[in-house]
Amino acid sequence: MNADAMPAAASAALPRASVSSFPTVAELQSALGGELLGRADLTIERIAPLESADAASIGFVANVRYRSALAASPAACVIVGPALRDDVLGRVSAIVTPDPYLYFARLTQWWAARTATPRATGVHASAVVAEDVSLAPDASVGPMAVIEPGAVIGAGAVIGAQCFVGAGVVIGAGTRLAPRVTLMHGTRLGARCIVHSGVVIGADGFGFAPTQGRWEKIEQLGGVRVGDDVEIGANTCIDRGALDDTVIGHGVKLDNLIQVGHNVHIGDHSAMAGCVGIAGSAHIGQGCTVGGGAIVLGHLELADGVHISAASVVMRSIRQPGQYSGVFPLDDNASWEKNAATLRQLHTLRDRIRALEKK
Repeated sequence: MNADAMPAAASAALPRASVSSFPTVAELQSALGGELLGRADLTIERIAPLESADAASIGFVANVRYRSALAASPAACVIVGPALRDDVLGRVSAIVTPDPYLYFARLTQWWAARTATPRATGVHASAVVAEDVSLAPDASVGPMAVIEPGAVIGAGAVIGAQCFVGAGVVIGAGTRLAPRVTLMHGTRLGARCIVHSGVVIGADGFGFAPTQGRWEKIEQLGGVRVGDDVEIGANTCIDRGALDDTVIGHGVKLDNLIQVGHNVHIGDHSAMAGCVGIAGSAHIGQGCTVGGGAIVLGHLELADGVHISAASVVMRSIRQPGQYSGVFPLDDNASWEKNAATLRQLHTLRDRIRALEKK
């Protein structure tokens, strides 16, 4: 999840645009900026990794460690940082930018917008929409979707096929639901969110009171509030609050198969990789990252700027920003690495101690 883990080049090629819409390098540079070196009239047909690029492709390099791959690539145009500017002076075409990885991200957005199939507006004939739903004229409701009474669907929102939108749910402008998303009552989504297939928001939290060897259900009376520009990966579940709401801040990015328990608060612009589990009432600060498979126990607090390594188990609150790793127990990353190195030598130390005891 940290910057060093970011890929140095695109891992898969984007599809070629239709022949009539192939952009030139000049068009790319005009839309996205950067310093253009070499020919501006080259036509670009796809974005590709350096190793599979051809004379109609554009690729990028985000790290000087990949200088050799850059030299060997036949890509028509490459996006590089200032440190590699001299390396591309002899190429047919190149774009130099302070942050090639960010440039690549924006290029993919620009490319997708150019090649996207126009979206149909209105309600599909097979959809079931309650009479009092507030539906923006330019919103789209796909086949067999269900929207219950009192829901509010904002301008330009897209409700995919077979989605369920519960009573009183609010969906902000420009938010897109992929097919088979479930939003239970009491859910509010902000603007420009992307929710992938299989997501369930607003299911009951895990609340039960033990009594005489059995469990008595605690009704979950809160909702879920999701901010603007949030993306939620496939099959992720966000539970409703027990009394107050579960809250997902602006700009949060959640990967696939994440479990967010009831009354969790996730601060603005935090990001979590696949299979993370956040137990109930945990508070995650702003700008945090949690690596894949990590667990945060309930009622704990992570300060702003805390970064949890993959597969770690957070068993105590963390009050200071930084990188944290491990399960034996959780520690600041530098201390954890030293302890891990020592742990690998325990069997050798044990044998040496036994030999000394015999003497």
